[in-house]
Amino acid sequence: MIGEHTESHVSDDHKVPLLPIQEAAEGTQRGVSFTFKTILTLQNFYVILGPLLSLFICFFVKLDGPPTSQKMLGVIAWVFTWWVTQAVPLPVTSMCPLFLFPIFGIASADTVAHSYMDDVITLVLGSFILALAVERYNVHRRLALNVTLLFCGDPVNPALLLLGLCATVFFVSMWLHNVATAVMMMPVATGIVQRLPAVHEQSGAVNKFSRAVILTVVYATPIGGISTLTGTGVNLIIIGMWKSLFPEAKPISFNTWFFYGFPVAILTLICFWCILCLLYVPKGSGRALSSYLDRTHLKRDLEALGPMAFAEKMVLSVFGLLIALWMTRRITDDIPGWGSLFHGLVGDGSVSVMVAVLLFIIPNMKQEGEKLMSWNECKRLPWNLILLLGAGFAIADGVQSSGLADVLSQALDFLEDAPYLAIVPAVSLICSIITEFITSNDATATLLVPLLYHIARTMHVHPLLLMVPGGIATEFAFWLPTSTPSNVVGFATGHIEIKDMLKVGVPLKVAGIVVLSILMPSLGTFVFGAKT
Repeated sequence: MIGEHTESHVSDDHKVPLLPIQEAAEGTQRGVSFTFKTILTLQNFYVILGPLLSLFICFFVKLDGPPTSQKMLGVIAWVFTWWVTQAVPLPVTSMCPLFLFPIFGIASADTVAHSYMDDVITLVLGSFILALAVERYNVHRRLALNVTLLFCGDPVNPALLLLGLCATVFFVSMWLHNVATAVMMMPVATGIVQRLPAVHEQSGAVNKFSRAVILTVVYATPIGGISTLTGTGVNLIIIGMWKSLFPEAKPISFNTWFFYGFPVAILTLICFWCILCLLYVPKGSGRALSSYLDRTHLKRDLEALGPMAFAEKMVLSVFGLLIALWMTRRITDDIPGWGSLFHGLVGDGSVSVMVAVLLFIIPNMKQEGEKLMSWNECKRLPWNLILLLGAGFAIADGVQSSGLADVLSQALDFLEDAPYLAIVPAVSLICSIITEFITSNDATATLLVPLLYHIARTMHVHPLLLMVPGGIATEFAFWLPTSTPSNVVGFATGHIEIKDMLKVGVPLKVAGIVVLSILMPSLGTFVFGAKT
């Protein structure tokens, strides 16, 4: 009887049977024909190219260093080839050091695994959980409408409205990752554009303004991300690399980065706004837009959101608490901040995770027992960025421990007498151009920042004087729609063309490089304690 019952249960349960699934799989396999054409694809060539380059370096390239330095160079060639060509997904490539380092005898499995979870990684985890909470309760949309309403003007002032939108996107991007900011703020921009007539009915001034609104989100997003440590993965890569390459040095705190990053970002934003107004806000734009954009429309959208709910207030409160704790953990050398109470053991990542945990404890007052955040919401955490950061830190550690760092330093001896003031703009320009052709700014920074460290050591200047401007310059991917995900988000709206991105991106890139070249030798030396 028991056997009959079991048999009957299995046959009735359509979710459990394994044989039909296996048969379907076999049927699918029979339908696939393998030919030379399907095998000899460019993608498969890239897959094989990484290991081939690695083996070639290991067997035929001789370095003036220990054998592990040669193996490390081979691993870098493999990983970087896959990163640049995207032969396999970026996060999958980022996991390769976990098996390549032990196999090549560079580091033990435990040692390399430690690079994938440190204070910088926990900083990313905590801040992204908070970003998901902001997105869940539409806090960003309420903020955008309030700021736009404030700057709209009566009658409409297009330049002022663009400045308000710039400021809003800039502020949101300071605390959230660039991709999240672009995705969340683009509906606000398209909402403004949708109030305008259809494209074929637009006047020249209205058409230019609609393009400017989209471009504002595209470019104010990466500019705002420069301001804070958590604004973009590139900033985290710079401080993580600094910690890995120079562990005995004072780590870069949230406060330290802000005192340099914020002025750089503000000046770059002002340059962007001026370029935008010059190119896209012709005389008479206010009159042309006055019948489509006014404060009444914005007030109506704000009223549609209703009064601020308890959950929104609590998310904002937690958000404010996190910023306050970050800013006061370590203020200056003379004013140690609250972190000194814990003998310096608490890092920015500790604070980030602690505040994120509060979101799973505080009720949202919408349904009984429901909290501000649930773990299901966290399934959208950026594991790709986390793995990329871990891989970058592992490679930085491997370059040091394998002896490859010394080999690189010797190879760069010719730069010893190069003038620093000429190198900074050159490095910024090269990094900003390379990043146009590698879709991930984080991957570009991971490739270039360790090299800049060794170039600086060769020149006998403080490494941060090249690492910081070079790393930030990888955020200046302003030319092509495919350069960064935020560019893709803007281009996908259909309101801008490549010529718009080039028209704004070329002068903006030049302005950004000029700002970096001026502020790094002046403000940067003071903030980071770095002297040429």
